[in-house]
This record gives sequence, C-alpha cells and structure tokens, in this order.
Amino acid sequence: MNVDGENKVPHFYSLRSVSQKLFEVITKQLNVSTTYVTRRGETAMTVLSSYNEKEEIIPEGYSVEYGGTYCRLIIMNDGDVMHTANLMKDAVTRQLEVTDQLQVKGFLGVTLKDLKGNVFGTLCVMDKEEKEFSGEDIDFLQSMAGILSHMIDLDETRYQMGFLSVPIIPITEGVSILSLQGIIDKERADQIMTDVLHDAAHNEIDYFIIDLSKLLLREKEFPNFFFKMITALQLMGAQAVITGVTPTFAKEQIKNHDLRNLQLKVVKNIQQALQCVGYNLIKT
Repeated sequence: MNVDGENKVPHFYSLRSVSQKLFEVITKQLNVSTTYVTRRGETAMTVLSSYNEKEEIIPEGYSVEYGGTYCRLIIMNDGDVMHTANLMKDAVTRQLEVTDQLQVKGFLGVTLKDLKGNVFGTLCVMDKEEKEFSGEDIDFLQSMAGILSHMIDLDETRYQMGFLSVPIIPITEGVSILSLQGIIDKERADQIMTDVLHDAAHNEIDYFIIDLSKLLLREKEFPNFFFKMITALQLMGAQAVITGVTPTFAKEQIKNHDLRNLQLKVVKNIQQALQCVGYNLIKT
C-alpha cells in the first residue's frame, strides 16, 4: 500500500468536483463515515477522490495493488457490487492485508464504468461500525455511480481533445512551430507545457516559433504559463520566436515585466519568424 499512486492519467477535474458534492449526500443517506472513488490502473487501484466525515480513513492518492483490494471483488462479482456488514469477519475480506490496515467493518461498493461500459474503477462507502446494506441502498449507490459516469466521459473527452489542441509542427531540423489556439485553461496549459518540452528535448530543437494569432485571452493564468514555458525552453537551449501577437494580447501584457525581461524575439508573422531563424520559403 502507498499514497500517491498511478496518477499519470487524465486529472478528472469534473469527476473530482462533482464527486465531492455527491459524497456528503451519499454519506448522509447511507449513514456511513467514508465515501470514495477509485480508478483501476495497470497494477493497482488508486483513490481519486474521498470524503471522510470524521477521521481520515481513506486519503486521496491511497493506492493498493489490485489483487489485494475490495475493488477487485466488486468488479469480479455478479451484479458489479459487493457488500458486507463486517469486513473483519467476512470469510474473504478478512484475509486481505488492507482490512487489517484500515480496521473498518461496514462496506458497500459498486463498479464505476464510463458511458461505453468500460470499467473505470469503483464507488465505495465504509464505516467503522457494522452496517447492513439493503437493496435500496445498493440501488442508490449505483444511481450515484451513473451520475459520475457522465463526469468520467466528460473528463476523458477533454483529455483526448487536449492532445489534438497542441499542434506542434516540425519544420526542419532544429525548428518547430507551436500554434496556441483558443482558451488556455490550467489543464491545457499543463498538456502544452509537457508536449513542448518533450518535443524540444526529443527533436533537439534550437528554435521554437510560437504563433499567438488564434489565441483567446480569457484565463488569468495564461501569462504565467507562457512565462514558465519560454523560460524552460531557454534553459534547454531553445530560443523562442513569437509571432502573431494580437492587439488584445499586446494591450494585456504591456505591463507584464516577467515577459519583458525574457527579451523575446517578436516578429509579425510566421514567414518572418522562419526567415529570422535562417529558413527561407522558396516558391516553386
């Protein structure tokens, strides 16, 4: 068992946000102390979001090897559900190492799937005291899992779109173009930063031409992300050349001392940027 498990996956912001709002309702409805959502990784189950009414029993990031989890029993069980009044007395669960570690009794868990029917993980509740769960309790928890399924689908769709929204174009050896388009929120900023630095290292980039002509400035965190990305590129030995600066961007950033201190090379368009790095377009 460890904390901070397999998290190199979509961040599931929507799932985390909605689950926190639902957990208090679930905890009150089922009269339990802890509610949590797990995600199934390649080898382990990791808690993505949790609510502990009194003491912290299940922290976020808590991770257990798949074979030793209650989640495996839930997912493998007919009906995608598993419950017991006392984990420490149940013939199967009392043998698991996690049972001795957690020292909880009442437990109910249901399989959590995405909208395509693929197993994502589990939605579980537990309590320090013995709890008998009825059919109505199971139906209620499964209905809550159904709500969370929509959040999983939304987050996974946003994650996949994130890959499509980082258009890095290799031009020639040592030169790449990045076109920043649309609104850059925190999730996209993280993805862009990762992809740009990976491309700079993998392709030994000397010049990164960054085009801002299709950028929409609605996120206050963008300038900070931009400053960090340019600084990181410079530390890696890559020079950033900025093009497509719009009047809106110029007006917003005129007093941004961090950007001014970067001493950026700024030109009007991509053609000038290419000429700036010694690459000329020849008509045929």
